Amino acid sequence: MLKAYFSEFPKNFTLALPIMIGQIGHVVVGLADNIMVGQLGAAPLAAVSLGNTLVFFGLFIGIGFSFAITPLVAEADGENNHERGRQVFQNGLVMCGINGVLLFVLIYFIKPVLYYLDQPTEVVELAFPYLNIVAFSLIPLMVFQGFKQFADGLSLTKYAMYSTLIANFLNIVLNYLLIYGVWVFPRLEVEGAAISTLISRIVMLILIIYILKSRSRLKSYFSKLIQKIDKIIFKRLLALGFPTALQMLFEGGIFTASVILAGTLGTNSQAANQIALNLASMTFMVGVGLGVTATIRVANQKGKKQFLDMKHIAHSIFFQILLIELVFATLFILLKNVLPGFYIDNTTVIQMASNLLIIAALFQISDGLQVGILGALRGLQDVNIPTLICFVAYWCIGFPISFYFGDSNRLGGKGIWLGLLAGLSASAFMLYLRFYKVSNAYIKKY
Repeated sequence: MLKAYFSEFPKNFTLALPIMIGQIGHVVVGLADNIMVGQLGAAPLAAVSLGNTLVFFGLFIGIGFSFAITPLVAEADGENNHERGRQVFQNGLVMCGINGVLLFVLIYFIKPVLYYLDQPTEVVELAFPYLNIVAFSLIPLMVFQGFKQFADGLSLTKYAMYSTLIANFLNIVLNYLLIYGVWVFPRLEVEGAAISTLISRIVMLILIIYILKSRSRLKSYFSKLIQKIDKIIFKRLLALGFPTALQMLFEGGIFTASVILAGTLGTNSQAANQIALNLASMTFMVGVGLGVTATIRVANQKGKKQFLDMKHIAHSIFFQILLIELVFATLFILLKNVLPGFYIDNTTVIQMASNLLIIAALFQISDGLQVGILGALRGLQDVNIPTLICFVAYWCIGFPISFYFGDSNRLGGKGIWLGLLAGLSASAFMLYLRFYKVSNAYIKKY
């Protein structure tokens, strides 16, 4: 049995690696943005961070909806039904474009809510022009997501990676030129960072369109440009996309809550929490990449009606995630006193972060497994019950534990992370039970 799982590992990893690299690229660019803006002072850095809190929630919604494209395209590909795949792709692009415009309008008009978050007026006023431009950049980003999820559905994961890495490199270069006013470029500071983001996202979209349209295999998908919305397909996209967006909001929300709770414990606790979260986010990219792989391969086998193979492939991905995350867990424990030192030269914060990394070692195993299983369920187009599971796991189990034990008179920062561990573990366990039930139902039916 294990040998059969191992035989699937190379294909799983080949599909997942470009996604992992693309996601890590985004993290690196975010880090570069913070470092460059941070050179301007505390207020500009705080303004960018504050503005991005609204943008991130917009991203959760938009990306969640776009994820609906991948399983439907992969299923059509498994059925060898190119016409249906083309219809899903083109209707999905329309949905992503509409979402981009709606998210821009939403963020543009609700940004005054920042005044009510008890933030310094100077920071809020700096955040407004930054937010206007970055919110507008969600339009090309969401359209890019439409092309990316389409390509992922056809197992062509490397093309989005190429576009993302080139655009991210451009973003760093433009940041340097526009934030500081280097050479002939004006010194725009915070607005310069926003303009860099906008330009890089437009370039990223142009690149992926060019790459995909130049592939002879994909020419049929770009023919017969959509004349009107296919109501059945569009409703199916929304029915899959809305619960997926909620799943991302529920998970993203509890991590935001953990940051807020850590902030109530003081600056050192907040810093230690951020270090542990950043390290865990790096290992999480493995789960994300293999989770998308699970969506693609499960949906493809579903289209072929090869349900025993589908279940076997899904289990191989879960097992692969477990093995990789166990390696990361071991490294977290062995290097718990070393890794925080790369972030800060503060003995107190390093010790606090070291304690959190012991919990993070277990936490990232559960985190990787739950995102992998969630990807497999998405491939089966089973999203409603998993959304309820995510809500219960994170907000009925995880958050109450974080809130209660995260009090300074109890376990403090460690209590917050115990809540995250409990929520993610509950999620992984319940989602696996759901996958077991649904996959077996397909096997028995056919």
